[in-house]
Amino acid sequence: MAVVEELIREEENGTISFGNYELADKTKKDGFMYMGDSYKIKTFCEITKLEKNGSFVYESVPGTAVHDFKATADRVEFAVEGHKDAQVTLELEPEQEYQIKVDGADAGTMKTNLGGKMSISALLEEKDRIFVEIDKIAE
Repeated sequence: MAVVEELIREEENGTISFGNYELADKTKKDGFMYMGDSYKIKTFCEITKLEKNGSFVYESVPGTAVHDFKATADRVEFAVEGHKDAQVTLELEPEQEYQIKVDGADAGTMKTNLGGKMSISALLEEKDRIFVEIDKIAE
């Protein structure tokens, strides 16, 4: 895997990839159209942030590259890579419980806050990338 040189792109499998943690200066791309929605990406070595139609979707500190990002009402999945461990924040459904898997292993459950935010640690120093799966737990 590698950084996304064009900052954001649609993949052949219908997902999107975004982010370039190798950039020294903040770089952004606005108005990327994907499945009828407008995306904005800001990325560099310190942070990667994705917005959809002006709303928060993903943020990592420090910056990362995200591959094959797919989000539905009940599931979010993606592969993430970076130079070092990162804090990843996603916006999901408010006050909802989710099951988290990292590289296929159960990482437990987590409930989002009132704003729908969830933060997870991406332990990247020992691996080139990790695969994250987040599934909504049915009420």
